[in-house]
Amino acid sequence: MNEPLLPAGLHPDTLAVREAVARSQWGEHSEALYLTSSFVQSDCESAARRFANEEPGYTYTRTANPTVASFERRLAALEGTECALATSTGMAAILLLALTVLRSGDHVVASQSMFGSTLKLLGSEMTRFGIETTFVPQTDLHAWQAAIRPNTRLLFAETPTNPLTDLCDIAALAGIAHAHGVLLAVDNSFSSPVLQRPAQLGADIVVYSGTKILEGQGRVMAGAVCGTTALVDKVMGTFMRSAGLNLSPFNAWVVLKGLETLALRVRAQSAAALALATWLQEHPRVARVYYPGLASHPQHALAMRQQSGLGGAVLAFDVAAGGLGGGLRERAFHVIDSTRVCSITANLGDVKTTITHPASTSHGRLTEEQRRAAGIGQGLVRVSVGLEHLDDLKADLSRGLDSLA
Repeated sequence: MNEPLLPAGLHPDTLAVREAVARSQWGEHSEALYLTSSFVQSDCESAARRFANEEPGYTYTRTANPTVASFERRLAALEGTECALATSTGMAAILLLALTVLRSGDHVVASQSMFGSTLKLLGSEMTRFGIETTFVPQTDLHAWQAAIRPNTRLLFAETPTNPLTDLCDIAALAGIAHAHGVLLAVDNSFSSPVLQRPAQLGADIVVYSGTKILEGQGRVMAGAVCGTTALVDKVMGTFMRSAGLNLSPFNAWVVLKGLETLALRVRAQSAAALALATWLQEHPRVARVYYPGLASHPQHALAMRQQSGLGGAVLAFDVAAGGLGGGLRERAFHVIDSTRVCSITANLGDVKTTITHPASTSHGRLTEEQRRAAGIGQGLVRVSVGLEHLDDLKADLSRGLDSLA
């Protein structure tokens, strides 16, 4: 079916609902879901050329699929990169990055306060391949600079971090990386391209857990890597077609549909998170609130400049110690277990508000020393704000906070 190409210069909100592969001959309005493992070829010569990448066309879903391609094109358009590559999960995206950019003897510098699985992968699992990682404070540019060695190949940052919402200055970090001939990768899962586009600030690679805010309703697992055609498509894509880390068509279709409401969700959830963080900051049973949208956040000015003036959907807070005993872990558990509206789950970015205890869930596999280095205390509670009415969320958290001794 012939259809006009999208005009150049469209806004991201428009690309989020329009960018995709061409419609089929049936003229479907919603992007088609191609649930097929393979594609029938018209003849042997065509099959040979397509399998040899001498002509475009689909052969096998592990190498390419129209539904997956629509998701990749749409995310790349939103992120402002040349291409994107969809993976089965966000951790698969980071693994793909590590297995293609790094080799035995290489060194990585990364933030010490990232998602627990990322810390585990880079700090422990990759050592079996002869790859060493040095972890530094997220906000200390001098520490990043000082940690670089002659064999450093990659700087890896997550901004904001999970769960303490520490930021890094992406442009400044890119300057440090490129001055040493090092790649900069940024995990943008918390912010999404609605708030920040790391590649436009100098990052070489942008990774995503599409499971979270991109999809937005907690239905499927997904991940992605965004960047240049030379690196992401030609290097990572070639490896992935052999390794099989790719995203399924159904999951790609679900996230593709999630992208259509991404901007509306992120802006609404950011506004609600700011209001909730402001309220929590005044509660007598809360010791500290971590949220970039608050003026009290140490990197508030950077957040407003780098994240389009919004703080995002995720906040965390420390439960105050009690005068009548009771450990911080027990007090945090009490607050979480007293909720009736919030969902007790470690996922985030959902339209349903989620609440979790990071020290025993997302960062539970780390040692206590690693958690302390990351700032993850036993009294820390993380909330990913959804789209419920704000008064209901306040009442839900008050149920546990107000009953603390």
